[in-house]
Amino acid sequence: MDAPRREPAPDTPRGLSAGPVALAWLTQFLVGTDLFVVAPLLPAIGASLGVSAASTGLLVTAFAIAYVVASPFAGWLSDRRDRATVLVWALVLFSVANAGTALAPNFGLLLVTRVVAGIAAAATGPTVYALVSTRARPQARAQVLAVVGSGLLTALWVGAPAGALLGRHVGWQAAFVILAAGTLVLAVPHAFVWRARPVPAAAPPRASGTPAPTGPGVAVSAVAVTALWAFAVYGLYTFLAVALHSDGRAGSVTWLLVVYGIGAVVGGQLGGRIADRAGAVRVTMTALALTAVLEAVVALVYPETWALAVALGLFALAAYAFFPAQQRHLVDMFPERATAMLSWNNSALFVGLSVAGAAGGQILHALDYQALVYICAAVAVPACLVARGRPPRPAGKGPRR
Repeated sequence: MDAPRREPAPDTPRGLSAGPVALAWLTQFLVGTDLFVVAPLLPAIGASLGVSAASTGLLVTAFAIAYVVASPFAGWLSDRRDRATVLVWALVLFSVANAGTALAPNFGLLLVTRVVAGIAAAATGPTVYALVSTRARPQARAQVLAVVGSGLLTALWVGAPAGALLGRHVGWQAAFVILAAGTLVLAVPHAFVWRARPVPAAAPPRASGTPAPTGPGVAVSAVAVTALWAFAVYGLYTFLAVALHSDGRAGSVTWLLVVYGIGAVVGGQLGGRIADRAGAVRVTMTALALTAVLEAVVALVYPETWALAVALGLFALAAYAFFPAQQRHLVDMFPERATAMLSWNNSALFVGLSVAGAAGGQILHALDYQALVYICAAVAVPACLVARGRPPRPAGKGPRR
């Protein structure tokens, strides 16, 4: 039997001081920037290495596949070993992979480094979420998850554009050098901050003797909701710029994406706060229902740019309220397998995103963008129904700290 991990006891009303939360946020921001910055740098990478645009797209695919495959194993390992140690080594590996990306002399080696980066990222995100969630007070768990998760969302509309700008003026390799240096530096405080205090007392047993409904069926339905949500959300997002360009509204792309990004960050914060008060299942169900309705509104008003901006902001606010509540639900239901479940959840996210990219392109080609968005809205409906049938947090069940 593995020795118990030494993890810190809560030291504030939320269970975490500002330092660890900020460290976790910055980690998610850097990893998210690495994830999102590759796409805008693809033309420069292709020109530098003499490969076609179609070939450079394999860099994104390789990262995503490596992440999906490695994430469940990384979560399993993290739950059975010291999470902080797994995180530190994952950040070191991530730094090495990014340095290799910057130094790769040909496309073949570049592809290998992106696979390694995907494997390392699979061990960082879920482990960070598990570390902060199992230390946060139950009354503030989703709020803390939302704050940390906003680092990833901020990378979407701040980190990636900044990296692309840097790549345009200095060279695409510079973005990965900075990411390599940043993640290597972050590994040092992560090695110490999570070991600040000894193991607290074990969580009290459940009030009733009824076992918690946490079997395989519950786990599968829980992460299936995330896959459906990801398809609904990223089917709209992935092809928004393409559709606006084809409609002659290329000048509106940047500020519409900023509106979307701000709505996503605010939605995540509100979703976390409300989930801590009203219950995670209730928030996920409500957020999915509003996602379906507001996504249909986006499709309806798409031809009018200003109406589209308002609809996009409201849609992002409602849609991204789902994710911290979903994460809290998983941690509450599976406290002994928190990292593994968050890893499966992230894999489901990437599966939904990948399917949205593949199927969405075909739908867009065969029909149009408005039809695609209506279809994505329809996908959010079964996600809402599955979320409605999920059990709430087991009474008296607390996370293993």
